Amino acid sequence: MTDLRQKNIELRNTMKQLKKELSFFINVSKALTSTLELDKVLDIIMENVQKLVRSERWTLFLLDGERNDIYVAVTKGKQPEGLQEMRLKMGEGVAGWVAEKGKSLIIRDVLDDRRFSGFFKNKGKGFIPNYVLCVPIIDKKKTIGVLEVADKKDGAPFTNKDMELLLKLVDQAAIAIERSNLYQRMANLAITDDLTKLFNLRYLYRALDIEVKRCRRYSSTFSVIFLDVDSFKLVNDRHGHLYGSKTLVEVARILVSVLRDVDIIARYGGDEFVIVLPHTSVEMALKIADRIKRDISNYLFLREDGLSLRITASFGVAGYPDHAKDEIELLRLSDQAMYMAKSLGKNRVVLASELSVTSDSRR
Repeated sequence: MTDLRQKNIELRNTMKQLKKELSFFINVSKALTSTLELDKVLDIIMENVQKLVRSERWTLFLLDGERNDIYVAVTKGKQPEGLQEMRLKMGEGVAGWVAEKGKSLIIRDVLDDRRFSGFFKNKGKGFIPNYVLCVPIIDKKKTIGVLEVADKKDGAPFTNKDMELLLKLVDQAAIAIERSNLYQRMANLAITDDLTKLFNLRYLYRALDIEVKRCRRYSSTFSVIFLDVDSFKLVNDRHGHLYGSKTLVEVARILVSVLRDVDIIARYGGDEFVIVLPHTSVEMALKIADRIKRDISNYLFLREDGLSLRITASFGVAGYPDHAKDEIELLRLSDQAMYMAKSLGKNRVVLASELSVTSDSRR
């Protein structure tokens, strides 16, 4: 009778625990589906990891598909300096091994584990954990990230129960992360040009509006460069539209390589591009346009296709508030300056202020 009572007590305790876990994961699911922003999703994941397994520090890695490695997306607790910039190759360290194999791992003596002891001795000096629990974040049979926790606060080793709880959490996390990534990809499609991957016209107008408002508020300046590829029709006529498209992609790469991250590069349409240069005077914009002009004229296009074409471009430069008081007028004047560069012989840069000089000289 005593055994039966004891079993009933254990069963009730088990049911209470399961009910508690179910409630916890329902709340986590609601939180994860409340946002599409990846940073917020990751914060929710990390917040709930600590509720499940109270540890000294924990780190979430995400897969970089292009580089085929993993990087630190978010970390909590006291960590070694430079961890935030760390990237791991597949198979490197605990997290890299889990990412490569897609398998969970509990390590009870890191330095005694031949797979990882060298890694921790070289990269984890001063922060070598006693115990590590690492689980893969898998979506559609593909590892998209890794969750690693180190050293429980009570000093006990990690258990299979800890691993099971984290696996339940990362199952939900995988869906939320992929939703966020999909949302970001769709958002990017809405503001980027399909061919060149530069910003599109929609984003350009939004960026110009923001820059004008910023400059009005802080009495600042910015400049716009409008450029058009010279005689681009000849490339299409002589070599076909496929090679014409490839040429535009290579022009876009040149622009990206020359300009700053803060600069906004947009494909205006066809073979026309617009560059927005925040905090840039017209004098500096002229120098930038000259450099781009030189880089384009010196570049051999379509070398991989055996053609090695040389092309040039014409440029118009206008600045706020030097030449215009709103974004529409600024774009119009830079466009007109570009067409003047065309009329003057192409492969040159014209400043918007030269338009009035030329107009006056023709009267």
